[in-house]
Amino acid sequence: MDLIEVFKALSNETRLNILLWLKDPGTNFGPQGIHFSEPIDLKGGVCVESISERAGISQSTASNYLAMMRRAGLLLSERHGKWTYYRRNEEVIAELARRIETEL
Repeated sequence: MDLIEVFKALSNETRLNILLWLKDPGTNFGPQGIHFSEPIDLKGGVCVESISERAGISQSTASNYLAMMRRAGLLLSERHGKWTYYRRNEEVIAELARRIETEL
């Protein structure tokens, strides 16, 4: 994990809020995957549209923010058809917490 990239990703209030909201997607976002005819295990992921609506930003800005956070390792993404769903990478977040505690 590159701490500089992680801290860059978290240095924006909207990106930080997205990470916080994704901690409890059931509370912070509406139902996901309702457009699929068959149930799909989204593993707690949230689509870009829902994230952009909650954040009050365009979908392109949300996509850029989410891509930055994914490159930093904070998020995982999974594509289903034409939709991409994002969820927290809890292993990396736990590692970040450990590194902050032990190294900083």
